[in-house]
Amino acid sequence: MTLSFDPETIALPFHHFIDGEPIATSGNGPDMRRPSDGRAYGECPVADADLVDWAVQSAKKALKTSGWGDARPRERVKAMQRWADLMEEESVTLARLEAVSSTRPIAQLIEGDIAVTAEQIRFFAELADKEGSDVVPTSGPTFGMTLTEPYGVIGAITPWNFPISMAGWKLGPAIAAGNAVVLKPSEMTPFSTLYMAELAVRAGIPRGLINIVLGDGQITGNAITGHPDVSKVSFTGSTVAGGAIMQNIARTGVKPMTLELGGKSPQVVFADADLELAASAIAQGILANAGQACVAGSRLIASEEIADALVAAIARHMANIRPGVTWDEETQYSPIISRRQIDRIDAIVRKSVGEGAECVVGGRIMERSGYFYEPTLLVGVDSSSPAVTEEIFGPVLTMQTFRDEEEALALADHPTYGLAAGLFTRDLSRALRMTKALQAGTIWVNRYGRSRDHILPTGGYKRSGIGKDLGREAYHANRKSKSVLIDL
Repeated sequence: MTLSFDPETIALPFHHFIDGEPIATSGNGPDMRRPSDGRAYGECPVADADLVDWAVQSAKKALKTSGWGDARPRERVKAMQRWADLMEEESVTLARLEAVSSTRPIAQLIEGDIAVTAEQIRFFAELADKEGSDVVPTSGPTFGMTLTEPYGVIGAITPWNFPISMAGWKLGPAIAAGNAVVLKPSEMTPFSTLYMAELAVRAGIPRGLINIVLGDGQITGNAITGHPDVSKVSFTGSTVAGGAIMQNIARTGVKPMTLELGGKSPQVVFADADLELAASAIAQGILANAGQACVAGSRLIASEEIADALVAAIARHMANIRPGVTWDEETQYSPIISRRQIDRIDAIVRKSVGEGAECVVGGRIMERSGYFYEPTLLVGVDSSSPAVTEEIFGPVLTMQTFRDEEEALALADHPTYGLAAGLFTRDLSRALRMTKALQAGTIWVNRYGRSRDHILPTGGYKRSGIGKDLGREAYHANRKSKSVLIDL
């Protein structure tokens, strides 16, 4: 059976999902266009403050009437495992809903995003009955302990670049920890998230526990993050948007937040590295989803000794891409999400070249329907180049060279971002030194990209974020703690 499909045959859900039911409103939001061919296909509804309040109140009511937060943890485990099973069973439907509107090719969705997200939901489910409170040593005739409990209603906002994956990052730990969620997916890619919520209800997760509201950041996002009954906020997106969320929370009332924000991640290659391995990993680190990932390894920092050979090897990998529409199972290389974004990418590349950078590979918008940008490698850049300083969110790799370890570290250190970093060397001592010194929340050595070891958390240093997604840390971040001291 082929995974390829005709996008015109897919019925898209232009509605919100509140209290277990689809809620239709007028499409009063921005035009929605398919990245693969640029065709317009609708307007995204925008939930106003009243509709967001409806979703929040439904979440509060569901928590109270279902007893989800106080239920035997094993019951939460069973329901979430059924949810993960349904995601796998309905993977084709999920993948089609996402492929139509997003940059994610359908084969990659089936083999990667959906399978991994189902695993992550099971991982968080299993934490529900394995993470407990502590009895702590206290002085004298006293008894001390720490207790944890759900926050209540979590407000979550997810980006457009990996819709299913990001929904899983937010929903999995929050629901496992006993909370309800009001989630706003990106107004450009909401459809798979809506279907995930429907599958959750079918799996036995109580109605109203997961509510999906569509809309933009200014109206819908602000209504969520500023709502007095939202006890915690979790957001993945740009650093600028994260800053705006922090400001809104400060204006409307203090509450905890988890923010996974932008990145400008270095990939440092020493002369003793396996160059073919490094070239393959570096190319994949910037070509995956056409560079539209917060952890994209967009800054190559290479030893002078091997720089030319490494450039040649990366260029070969960049030449092997197979661009295509996201609904074709043969497609390997993604489109850019929108005309606005592809024009921004092109403008940064052109400005950098104008300031002295040399374009070794690519550097142009592809001449085809949709929004496709050539894989691009820029050399001869310095640390002030826009291609080095700005998060491009596209398939653009820059290269700088170094002579020694100290210079490599100085080039790797970005003044704004500290999300991820790659390191390629055969020297174990150097690998450990660099791992300790690199200012990034995630460091990959002799690889670039996550594994399916969901125990590893992700999160940034500097302006790349606050708190962690994935791992035990994500589960704990969805529960609040209290200290108890009893005189005996």
